[in-house]
Amino acid sequence: MSQRMLVTINGGSSTVKLGLFALEGDRARRIGKGMIDFRKPPLRFHLLEGPDTFDVALEADPGAELHDVFGEAFRRLSWHYDMDRLAAAGHRIVHGGDTFAGPIPLNDAALETLQALTPLAPLHQPQGLRLVRAVSRLRPGLLQIASFDTAFHRTQTDLVRRFAIPRALHDEGVKRYGFHGLSYKFIAGEIAKSEPELAGARVVVAHLGSGASLCGLAGGRSRDTSMGFSALDGVPMATRCGALDPGVVLHFITQKGMNPAAVEDLLYRRSGLLGISGISADSRELIESMAPEAAEALELFCFRIAGEIARLAATLGGLDAVVFTAGVGENQPSVRAAVARRLGWLGLELDEAANALNARSIGAAGARVKILVVATDEESIIADEALSVLQHATPAAWNS
Repeated sequence: MSQRMLVTINGGSSTVKLGLFALEGDRARRIGKGMIDFRKPPLRFHLLEGPDTFDVALEADPGAELHDVFGEAFRRLSWHYDMDRLAAAGHRIVHGGDTFAGPIPLNDAALETLQALTPLAPLHQPQGLRLVRAVSRLRPGLLQIASFDTAFHRTQTDLVRRFAIPRALHDEGVKRYGFHGLSYKFIAGEIAKSEPELAGARVVVAHLGSGASLCGLAGGRSRDTSMGFSALDGVPMATRCGALDPGVVLHFITQKGMNPAAVEDLLYRRSGLLGISGISADSRELIESMAPEAAEALELFCFRIAGEIARLAATLGGLDAVVFTAGVGENQPSVRAAVARRLGWLGLELDEAANALNARSIGAAGARVKILVVATDEESIIADEALSVLQHATPAAWNS
């Protein structure tokens, strides 16, 4: 009999990352990694890691539902894996609100609660739930499990999470939640394993990708983070504005006559690096550009990141290490260098040669603050959390 497996599904606004994991006792071992790319027709399916990598066009039309897309992707995977041995599917769900502090099996009641949280994450929550529905239609008996980006930040105090608004609104749920928690959970675990001297340290992790945020860790637990009520807050991102005076939103509505949908589109999809530069949302293209607007977009991006690191250091009462992660953080030395240069007063000092090589440790020897580059792996956290739920599921769920 072939080995039991689980699949992880990590949906973004334009791609869906898939992970395949073999279940070996109390651990999930990665055996494959793929991605469905929705950015332009035709859809493409890439198997990036496994027995035979490939890049193929998909015939399925994404339409309103995605079960046909998943059906075709699963058929491609079945050429290399026994997809009938799937025990569960683990999903990244961006928002769990104050209801969910850890992974849960997805039943009708849970899905109804998560649907109600859509206004808090309008860009990501609908896509995550759409993926759950697609798998349910494709594999009706398969146990599905949610892991939440917000759950890691539940260790923050009410003081950190509170806005200066009437208490009743805070009690209704208008508060700082924080996101990218699966990434931060992975980084915290990696630091504990590979950098034992930082186990109880004050660490700021900079998750810099198309979406970007930072998190202040003390002893591996979230104490503060840059994103708040929504995934718009904090530092500028590829197309999102980052922190913005709420008076600007009022101005858009009352003086410029914009309706809520237009404001949402502006702040989520037409701002950030794209809005500042007028050229691209991709920092790689901006780095290559000679346009002054591209340079200004990158300078503002790094300026705000440095300022957020300093703010989080104030929450933590000091700073022992900075960790760069995600696509930009792991692969763009010029961004890391620009951030570090602004924080020399805080103890950051870069080893330029190590930084240029994307080495793991890029801080200068003897510097007071350690600087690391650590590749994140959200899918491994989703897999571990799915396995933990699966191990406590009923036999009927395991054998479904």
